[in-house]
Amino acid sequence: MDHPVLELERAAMARWCRGETRGFVELLDEDVVYFDPTTQSRLNKADLMAMYAEIEGTIFADRYEFIEPLVQEIGDAAVLTFRFVSWDNAGKALRWNCTEVFRRRDGVWRIIQTHWSITEAGIPDPAPYTI
Repeated sequence: MDHPVLELERAAMARWCRGETRGFVELLDEDVVYFDPTTQSRLNKADLMAMYAEIEGTIFADRYEFIEPLVQEIGDAAVLTFRFVSWDNAGKALRWNCTEVFRRRDGVWRIIQTHWSITEAGIPDPAPYTI
């Protein structure tokens, strides 16, 4: 059985790849901070929720893969790291490195820090993918 934070991440990502950003919104703690290559500065929860609202229904992936997920739990904190690759229906791959820090409060895990970076390293393009 996977660690609870990895299960939460996988469930949220399944929704994300169907165009639904709410899965991640539901995981955000009040003091979450966010970085990725599309932002000029660190985002707080209100900024992140506004960004997610703008892209709701626009992001889709026909298939995706978590590569080498690792959860390191320290008391009521857990650091999740993984590489992520998704493919569109034309077989084009998009690759990311991700680090997310979760905090457990009252038995509930929430994201307090999330950082996504685009990478081209380490994952060869698959054979052309067709539906």
